[in-house]
Amino acid sequence: MNEDRIQGKWKQLKGSIQEKWGKLTNDDLDVAEGNAKYLAGKIQERYGMAKDEAEKAVNEYERTI
Repeated sequence: MNEDRIQGKWKQLKGSIQEKWGKLTNDDLDVAEGNAKYLAGKIQERYGMAKDEAEKAVNEYERTI
């Protein structure tokens, strides 16, 4: 799914994302609004992951939706 489609379905996806990455706040997700790089950065920050690991996790999630 490309980023434009993710942004279009963002409100629907927020719940699913928060289930997967529970340390993300509603504010984090509101600011992200479908921006995969921002989301990966917040996951990296909240979970102490390496940047490439967080980006890989977001990319894998995108493939499942």
